[in-house]
Formats: sequence, structure tokens, C-alpha cells
Amino acid sequence: MVRSAPTRLRIPAIGVNSSLMELGLRSDGSLEVPPDAVPAGWFTGSPTPGELGPAIIAGHVRWNGTPGVFQHLTDLEVDDVVDIARQDGSTAVFRVTRIEHFAKSAFPTDAVYGNIPRAGLRLITCGGLDPDTNSYEENVVVFAVLVS
Repeated sequence: MVRSAPTRLRIPAIGVNSSLMELGLRSDGSLEVPPDAVPAGWFTGSPTPGELGPAIIAGHVRWNGTPGVFQHLTDLEVDDVVDIARQDGSTAVFRVTRIEHFAKSAFPTDAVYGNIPRAGLRLITCGGLDPDTNSYEENVVVFAVLVS
């Protein structure tokens, strides 16, 4: 698909229907995160959904005690569908291929953000809540491939 900014994310299996905001990089080089529980955000430094390479969408599992747009991301299963409406009126349809949990201290940057030979999608949120510190120790990454 040609480059066209994403406008809406739908994941029927977990009830997500969110607009998308633009995300960039923080001054330390890490990915910005949305400023609230909703909406999810598209990293503008990645391909647009449907273009060659991994499109990156991030969202919160919880934010300031409020359930986030990706509160049920870990409930996704292989073969679930992710639809992304695009500014040009088209929809990029992806199929989930795997869901991985990575320690934040060992995040596989190249595997998540690196070039791939097809159109792909990465949905990213936090996971592994430590009840003692009330902090998230993991990142959850959903990997998906373009099917239409």
C-alpha cells in the first residue's frame, strides 16, 4: 500500500475502536506515549500501516488508574484481526501472528522496530505489573502481518 497516515484502529476481538494520535521520539530517543488512557498513537517515524516495514502503534494498558485503550491487548490470540483505517479512505487489515512479553531491561529493539520484508504491525503496551512497586516491568508486543 502507498503511504497514508492511519486515522482509526479497530480490534474487534478485544473491543478496541480508537482514533490515533501521532507519536514521535522523546529527547532520550525513546518512543513517546499517548498523554492519556485513550487514544492509541502511531509512531510517525515508522511506516504507515500497510506500507513495507513495521508500523508501530502504542497505547496504555492503564493510565492514572484508568483502563487504557490496550487494557485487553494480552487477550488477543493468533489469527485475530486488526483493522486500521487510513487517511486515503483505505483500510489495512492485519492478522496477529504472535504476542510476546519482553522485560523492559531487555527490549529487542531490532526485532520490534527493524526492517522486515513485508508490511507488518506492532502493537505495544506495558505488562508485568509489579504489585510491590506498582510499576510495569515488561512490554507486551503484538506482531501482525498485512492480509489485505
